[in-house]
Amino acid sequence: MFHGLMSQPAHHRVELRCIPVFLDEDIVHQYYNGYCNNILWPLFHYLGLPQEDRLATTRSFQSQFLAYEKANQMFADVVNQHYEEGDVVWCHDYHLMFLPKCLKKYNSKMKVGWFLHTPFPSSEIHRTLPSRSELLHSVLAADLVGTDSREPLKHYGEHGSLPLGYVWIGGICFHTYDYARHFVSACTRILGLEGTPYGVEYQGKLTRVAAFPIGIDSERFIRALDLAPVQEHMKELQERFKGRKVMLGVDRLDMIKGIPQKILAFEKFLEENAYWRDKVVLLQIAVPTRTDVPEYQKLTSQVHEIVGRINGRFGSLTTVPIHHLDRSLDFHELCALYAVTDVALVTSLRDGMNLVSYEFVACQEKKKGVLILSEFAGAAQSLGAGAILVNPWNVTDVATAIGRALNMLPAEREKRHKHNFLHVKSHTAQEWAGTFVSELNDTVIEAQLRTRQVPPRLPTEIAIRRYLHSTNRLLILGFNGTLTEPVEKTGDQIKEMELKVHPELRQPLTALCSDPNTTVVVLSGSGRKVLDDNFKEYDMWLAAENGMFLQPSKGEWMTTMPEHLNMEWVDSVKHVFEYFTERTPRSHFDFEERETSLVWNYKYADVEFGKLQARDMLQHLWTGPISNSSVEVVQGSRSVEVRAVGVTKGAAIDRILGEIVHSKSMTSPIDYVLCIGHFLGKDEDLYTFFEPDLPSIGVSLPRSKSTTEAVKFPAEKKPALKIPASSKNGPKSLSQNKVQKPVSISDQKKTNNQICSSPRRPAQENTSWNVLDLKKENYFSCAVGRNRTNARYTLASPDHVVEFLMELADALPHSLLQS
Repeated sequence: MFHGLMSQPAHHRVELRCIPVFLDEDIVHQYYNGYCNNILWPLFHYLGLPQEDRLATTRSFQSQFLAYEKANQMFADVVNQHYEEGDVVWCHDYHLMFLPKCLKKYNSKMKVGWFLHTPFPSSEIHRTLPSRSELLHSVLAADLVGTDSREPLKHYGEHGSLPLGYVWIGGICFHTYDYARHFVSACTRILGLEGTPYGVEYQGKLTRVAAFPIGIDSERFIRALDLAPVQEHMKELQERFKGRKVMLGVDRLDMIKGIPQKILAFEKFLEENAYWRDKVVLLQIAVPTRTDVPEYQKLTSQVHEIVGRINGRFGSLTTVPIHHLDRSLDFHELCALYAVTDVALVTSLRDGMNLVSYEFVACQEKKKGVLILSEFAGAAQSLGAGAILVNPWNVTDVATAIGRALNMLPAEREKRHKHNFLHVKSHTAQEWAGTFVSELNDTVIEAQLRTRQVPPRLPTEIAIRRYLHSTNRLLILGFNGTLTEPVEKTGDQIKEMELKVHPELRQPLTALCSDPNTTVVVLSGSGRKVLDDNFKEYDMWLAAENGMFLQPSKGEWMTTMPEHLNMEWVDSVKHVFEYFTERTPRSHFDFEERETSLVWNYKYADVEFGKLQARDMLQHLWTGPISNSSVEVVQGSRSVEVRAVGVTKGAAIDRILGEIVHSKSMTSPIDYVLCIGHFLGKDEDLYTFFEPDLPSIGVSLPRSKSTTEAVKFPAEKKPALKIPASSKNGPKSLSQNKVQKPVSISDQKKTNNQICSSPRRPAQENTSWNVLDLKKENYFSCAVGRNRTNARYTLASPDHVVEFLMELADALPHSLLQS
C-alpha cells in the first residue's frame, strides 16, 4: 500500500502498513491542490473547468499537468522498487490516472488495475479537458486482473477521507454502470476506439470495464450501537430533542454536497408547514475541507448566512430549527446520531457513491428512519428502491419529500428500511472485496484462454534470419493501417483522411525494392491514384482495389478483372451511399476513388448515430439495389463496402502472382513469403493462400514457350503452393482457373456501367511448374492491430511495422544498400 507524504516517521509507516512516496512542497501544490483538486475534481463532478481568469488558467494548466505526470511517475518509481513478479497493482482514484501507463512502461507484463471513487462524467464534459486523450490512454494501459488476496478493506466514510493516492490490489472499475458507460463512451467518441458491452478494444486487446459498487463494514456500525459510549450519546440526544423529529445531514463542506440547496428546501418546508416549525430539527454536520481555498471559504460564509437567516426567522428563545456544526464527529458520536435520526437528508449534486447513506441505514434497525437520497449520488443505484429519490436542484421537490418522510406511516417506513438494510448488510466492503477478487480470478482465466487463441507477436529476429537464408522472396504489404504514418486525433477530418506512407519507410522500402532476389507488392483496397501518390518512386508492384488493378515495377496500370464481372449495381448503390452521406454529418463517400467497389465511411461521425445509420443503410441495400445482384457487403469497424462476389485479396493473389512470375521470368521458386497487413476479415484469405500447413495443390501457369523453357526447376521439388481446399470464397489454384493476361488500362472500355476489357491474348500454353517451394518456417503472415485473425503472427501498430522493416533493411548486405 502506497500513499503520498511530505514526511512520515518510520514507526508510523509500520503502523499504517504503507510505503511512503515523498512529494516535495511544490509538487504537492501543483499536483494535489492544483491539477487534482482544481481541475479533475470539479470536472468529474460536473462543475466544469476554472472560469475566473481563463488566461491565467491556461498558463497554469500546463505546469499543473506536468506536475501531475511527475507525481505519478514518482509513485511508479516506488512501486517498481518493491514490485515482485506475480504481484498485482491496483491504482485508486483520479490522483493516479497516469500510473497504469507509467507502470506498463517499466514492465509490460505487470498486472495493473484502476478504480475511480468519483463519478466519471459524460464524454461531452470530459472532452473539455485539455489533456482528455492522455488520461484516457493512460487508464487504458490497465488490465482487469485478479489476485488471491482476500484481506478485507478497512472502512472509510464520507466524513473521513481516503489518504492521498492509495494503491491497493485489484482491477479496473467504477462504482456504477453509469460511470463505466460514460468512460466507454469517452473512449469511443474522443479516442475513436471500439466500445463493447464488456469494455474497450485498444491496441488489439480488450480492456475490461466493469461496475463494482463499494459498501461499508456494516457489522462495525451494528455492533457499535450496543457500546456504552454510544448508548450514553443516544440518551443525551433523545433527551435534548425530546418531542421533536430529528433530521440529519452529514457532509463534507464541499460544493458538490448540495448543503445550501438542502437548507433552502428545509426553509421552504417550514414556510409551507407551520405545524412542523417547533416539532422538527435539522442537524447538519459540515466537515471543513480545503479551508485555504477562496471558493470553499465563500461556501462556508454562504451556508452560515442561510442558517442564521432561517434560525432567526423560525427560531425562538429556547429552540432553533437548524443546528449546524463546522466539525467532524468521532465514531461513537456519529453512530449515536445516526441511531436517533428520523429522516436522513443526502442531497449531493454529484457524488461517486456517498457512504453516509449506507452508514445511516446500518444504524436504523430499531428506529427504521427514512432516507431522502439525491438521484445524482452513486448510492441511488443501490438504495433507490427503499429511499425517497429527489433532484436536489428542485427545492420544491425536496421540500415535498421532507413532508412525505415526516408523515410516512410506520408500515411503509419498515418496508423501505428492510429493503435497504438487507442490501447494506449483504453488500459490505468485505463482500465487495471478495466478489471483486472472485471476478478478477475468473477474468484472469478468461484472459489466459483468449491469449492462447491470439497469435503471438511476429518473431522479428527469426523472420529476418530466414529472409537472409532464402533465395527468392516475396513481400506482400498492406497500406492503410500498415505502412501509413500516424495521424494525431485532432479532429481535423481532412488531414486525417489523407493516406500517406510513413516518412521513416523511405530508406527501408528503397533497400528492399533494390534487392534483385526480393519482390515487394503493396496490395490495398485503395484506388490507383492513392497508391501512385505514395509509392511511384519505389521499384515495387502495386495492386489497387483488392488486386483488381495491377501495376508492375515502373510499369503501367493493368486490369486483372474477370471478363464476366458485372458492375451494373454501381449506380444504384451510389445513390444509397449519397443519401446516407447527406443525412449523416461527417460521413464521407469518395465515389471517384474506386472503380470496382464502393465504400461509405462514418469514422468521423457521431459513433452511436453512425452505427444506427449503417444499420439503416444495410436494410436499404438488401431490400433494394443489391437484392438480386452478385455482390457482397463488407462491414469494417466504421465503414460499409459493397464489392462483387468473390473479390478479395486472396482471390486476386493467384492472378497477381502469375503476372509477377511471368514478367520477372523467374528461374527459381519463391521460397520465402512475408505477408503483413491490417486487412478486413473478408480479405484474410490472403494469409491462408500461402499457408504451407494446408493441403497441397499443384500450380499451372500460362507461359509462352520460350519463357517456360527458360524455367528449369529441380525435378525432385514437389508442388508447394497450398490454398484452403474447402474455402467457400477463397482463391482457386492457378491450375483450376483460366488466368488471362491483365489488360492495359488504356485498352479498357466502359459500357453501360459494366467494366469490360478489350479482347485478351489468345490462350497460352499451360505448363505445370512449381512457383512456390515454401516451407513452414519460411512463411510469415502477420496481422497489424488485430487479434482475431487467421494470420500466424501479430504486430500492434504501423509503428511496429516500421521498426521491423527498418531492422530487415539494415540486415541486408552492405553492398546491396550502397547500390
